[in-house]
Amino acid sequence: MNARTALAKWLGTLDPQRLTALLEERDLPLAAGYRRITTLRELAEHLLTDESVAQGLMAGTAGELELLASIAALALERHGPVAGGEAEDGPGYPWQQRNPVLPVEPADRLVPERDVLAWFEPGEKRQRAEHTLTRLRERALLLPAPKGRLALPPLLHVRAAGFDGYGRTADRLLTTAYNAPEVKRIAANLFGEGAARTRDQSQELITALLADPARVRALVADAPVRALELLDHLVPGPPLLRTHCFVGRYGEQYAGPDAKYVFREGGSGDEGTDWLAGRGLLIPSGLDLVELPYEVARALRDEGAAPSPRLEPEPFTATAPLPSGWEGEGGTAAAAAAWRAELVLRALAAQPVAIRKAGGIAVRDTRRLAKAAGADEAATRLWLDLAVNAGLAAPQNDEPAPASRGRRNLKATKPSARLLPSDRYDAWAAAPPAGKLLPLLAAWAVVPALLSHWPDPEETPVALISPQDEDAVTLRTGILRALAVLPDGQGLTANARGYTELLSLAAWFQPALRTHLVADATGELTGLDEVLERMAATLTEAALLGVVAHGALTPAGRALCRLLEAGAAHHYPAVPGAGADPSARGSEGLGEDLALRPALAKAVTTLREELYAAVPEPSDKARFQSDLTATVTGAPAPALADLLSAVGDIESEGHAVVWRITATSIRRALDAGWSADELLDRLTAASERDTPLPQPLAYTIKDTARTHGQLKVVRSACCIRSDDTALIAEVAQARGLSKLRLRRIAPTVLISTAPPEETLSALRTAGYAPTQEAETGTTLLDRAPTDRAPSLVPTLDHAHAAYGEPGRGAPASARLLAATLTAAG
Repeated sequence: MNARTALAKWLGTLDPQRLTALLEERDLPLAAGYRRITTLRELAEHLLTDESVAQGLMAGTAGELELLASIAALALERHGPVAGGEAEDGPGYPWQQRNPVLPVEPADRLVPERDVLAWFEPGEKRQRAEHTLTRLRERALLLPAPKGRLALPPLLHVRAAGFDGYGRTADRLLTTAYNAPEVKRIAANLFGEGAARTRDQSQELITALLADPARVRALVADAPVRALELLDHLVPGPPLLRTHCFVGRYGEQYAGPDAKYVFREGGSGDEGTDWLAGRGLLIPSGLDLVELPYEVARALRDEGAAPSPRLEPEPFTATAPLPSGWEGEGGTAAAAAAWRAELVLRALAAQPVAIRKAGGIAVRDTRRLAKAAGADEAATRLWLDLAVNAGLAAPQNDEPAPASRGRRNLKATKPSARLLPSDRYDAWAAAPPAGKLLPLLAAWAVVPALLSHWPDPEETPVALISPQDEDAVTLRTGILRALAVLPDGQGLTANARGYTELLSLAAWFQPALRTHLVADATGELTGLDEVLERMAATLTEAALLGVVAHGALTPAGRALCRLLEAGAAHHYPAVPGAGADPSARGSEGLGEDLALRPALAKAVTTLREELYAAVPEPSDKARFQSDLTATVTGAPAPALADLLSAVGDIESEGHAVVWRITATSIRRALDAGWSADELLDRLTAASERDTPLPQPLAYTIKDTARTHGQLKVVRSACCIRSDDTALIAEVAQARGLSKLRLRRIAPTVLISTAPPEETLSALRTAGYAPTQEAETGTTLLDRAPTDRAPSLVPTLDHAHAAYGEPGRGAPASARLLAATLTAAG
C-alpha cells in the first residue's frame, strides 16, 4: 500500500476533534488557499506536500526534529540518497527551502522501529522515545506503516543530509562562493604551487581530496588545536560559523545572492579559522558567515556511534532562588494591569479618539487618554492595542456629510473613523478584575506583534498598529514554554547569560528561532542584539500583565502557556477566551466556539481560574482622610471606582489607588447630576468600617454645592443668566472671559459670542461653577457619550476571513473542514 492510500485510510479513523487538531497545526484550509478538499484522499495528498510537512515540522520541538533527522539519516544509510536531494543555496533549514523535491515513495524506504528505540537506554529514556514516536504519528510526521516499521514523508528523505546537520557539498560551495583566484589559492595550500593551472583543475583536486574520508582525516590530523576545537563544534551541526575571515569581492557589505568572496587581508585574527578556510574546510556562504562542507563533516563524524537525539531540553543554569511571596507580586501586577486597562478604556468611553487616515492614533490623542487615565503613554498604547485585539474597542466610521446639490461636488466626502468602546465593553467594565484580565491576556498571547517594541528610534510609536509580525508569537511562545521548565523555586537571572540561555531554550521549543543561534569562532552566539531586545520587551510586557515575576512564570503564566500549547495562536485574528462572559467562573459562559473545542475550552477555563486565584476580589470600601484623599487597597470595585472617579481625580497607583478630592472635581460631579446629599450618603456608605466622613471633606462638598449653579448658561449662541445681579456684573467685567465678548442685555442676563460648550469651559476655567440650561429651563447634565461600535474580532470558525475568502463551498475553518470530511467518510 502506498503512503497516500495508507494515510487516507488512517485519517478515516480519526474522530472530528483529533482531525481538527491536525488540520489546525497544518493551517488548513488557509494553507491550501481555501481549495476545496472533499475527500480524505485529497487531504492525504496535501498533507504529504513539502509545504504542509514543513508546517508540521515547525510546530514541533528541536528534540522531535532531531529524532526525525536521525531516522532520516538511518533511511539514507539503509536505502541510499535520493536524487535531487542536495540542499539549496544559502544558509537555512531544510524544511524552509522552497524548491520542490522529486517524487519519493515512503513505503519503499522504511526503517525498523526497534533499531531507532535501541538508541535509547531501557527505562525512562526509551519510554520518552516511544511517546515521542506516538506523538509524531498523531501529527502525520511519521506515516502509517506496517507494524514495527517507520515511514517518513518524502521531504525528510530528500533533505536527509540537511536534517542531519550537514552543510552543502564542497563543489557547490566553491562554485557559489569563489572566483578562480581563491580556488587556486586553496589548491596551492593543499597541493603546492603549480599543482593546477586552471580553476576547474584546482576545484577537481580539492573536491577529490575532500571526498576521501581517509585523506580528510589525515589533513585534519595536522591541524592546530584551535582548528580542532572549531571542528568539534561544527561537525555535529549546524554547520555554520560567524567569522571575519572573508570580505565581499565588490565591497565589504555586499552579500547578495550572487556574491563572491575573497580572503580578508591579514586574516580573521583567529588561527583555527584561517587554517580551515585556507584549506577549503570552511567556505563563505554569507556576509561574515562560513559553512562546513558536507564531505568534511561526513568524514569526521564517528559513524560507529549510535545517534543520541535529545528529547528533552538542556536544563537552565543561569537561575536564582525566588524570594518569598513572589507569586503574590505577580497577582498584584495582574490586578494593577486590569485596573490600568480599565482606566484607559474609561477615558476612551468618555471621549473617543479619531483614527488617522494613515492608520493608528495621533500622539496628542494618546497623550490625552494617558493623562485622563493617569497612565504613561507606552502603557496606554499597549492597553489600547490589546483592547482592540480582544474585541473591547473597535473603529467605527462616522456618518458621511450630506452631499451638496452643486454639480461640482462629484466625489462624496470619505467619512472619518473613530475608536470607540465595543458592544462587549459594558459587560467587561462591570466584571471583576480577573474577568477583565482574561480577554487581555488571551489577546496578548496570540497577537502577531510586539506591541511595546519600536526598533526604529526615528519612528514615532503610535497605538492601533496593524499586527503583522508572526515572529512575535513564535518568540513569545518559546519564552513561555522555556520558563515553564525552570526548576521549582528558581527564576531566570536578568543578565546577558540568562537571556542567552533563555533564547537557546526557547529555540528548542520553537525551532524557527534557531536561525538566531549562529556562533562565532569563540563559540559565542552573535548577531543577538535585535532578538535580545525583542525578548526583553516580551518579558517586560509579561511582567506588566502578571505573567512573569522575578524571572519565573506565575501560575497564570503557566496557564497562558498551556493555552498557546493548545493551539490558540492558530485562530488569530480570533482570540480564544476573549468572547467569554467576563463575569462567569469555571467553564461557564465560554461561548459556542469553545464548547466545540474541548482542549481550548479547558485551557481557557484553567487560565480563568488561575486569574481568580491570583487577583484579589475588588474592594468596595475606601479610607477617607482629612487631607481630602480617598484610598482603596487593591483594585476597587467598578461601582466604587465610578463614585470616586466622579468626585475625585486619581493621584497615585500601586498596591493602593489614591483619589484626590477637590472643589473642582466636586463641581464636576455636580455638573453630572449628583446632589450634595447624594454624594455625602454614597461616600459615607463606602467608608471603611462605616467611619463617618472627615469634617473637611463634608464641608468642602457642602460649600461647593452652595455656590454651584448660580450661573446659568442658556442655549442660544449663547446667554448667561443669574438671579444674582452682582454676580452678573462681576462676570461681565472679568478679564479672563474677554474672548467670550460678553454683553449685558439685562440686569440678570449676558450674551456670549461663543457656543454653550466653550462658554461653560471658559467660566469653569475662570473659577465659576455654571450649569447648562435648555431652552425649556431644564438643567442639562454633563454625561459621557454612550456610543458603542460592533466588535470586529471574528469567531473561531471565521478567523481567517481577513486573509482570504473561502472559495465557493469551501469551509472557513479546520473544524468545519474536519466535520465535512468525517461526514463524507
